[in-house]
Amino acid sequence: MNFINLLFYVFSATAILSALMVVTLRNTVNCVLFLVLTFFATAANWLLLESEFLALVLVLVYVGAVMTLFLFVVMMLNLRREAQRERLTQFWPIGLLAIVCVTALVLLAVRHGNVIFPIPPVAQALDYSNVTALGNVLYTTYVWPFEVAAVLLLTAIVAAIALGHRPIKQGAQQRRQDPAAQIAVRRNDRVRLVNLPSVKKG
Repeated sequence: MNFINLLFYVFSATAILSALMVVTLRNTVNCVLFLVLTFFATAANWLLLESEFLALVLVLVYVGAVMTLFLFVVMMLNLRREAQRERLTQFWPIGLLAIVCVTALVLLAVRHGNVIFPIPPVAQALDYSNVTALGNVLYTTYVWPFEVAAVLLLTAIVAAIALGHRPIKQGAQQRRQDPAAQIAVRRNDRVRLVNLPSVKKG
């Protein structure tokens, strides 16, 4: 076992353990933080596979933007711990079935049969760009899955906004912005200059 394989096992174990913490912890904020750790471990494995662009996108987009959105949604929803316990107990068989199906798919995807020791990536030339190769494959062969994923992300954003929107109670004062009033504002209405004489210290 070389050093690359050792790093692969360390990052993979970190990703698996943190993913288990995501689905087993009761505090939703801690779950989101462990999901961030899972993304970092996965990005490290992609670096080992010489997929620098995917690793950077995972860190910058998902950790920097998507997980921040998750945190805001979790804080706005104010989920109850009792409800989370009931849902965890209720949907545990479905989650176990999903784990078995995903594990079976991963084992079927590894056709070469070398599951214990990962195959190191093939060394590329100095002028090789994985960004160019990824773009050629993504926008030709997988253009329709790419568009479907974009629509799903847009749906998730709209759903997050709908979940975070709280209905206005009757009799409560509504706070809305009036763009016309903001544009027509004058300086004299907002700023008042006061001329104070200077005072000399005795």
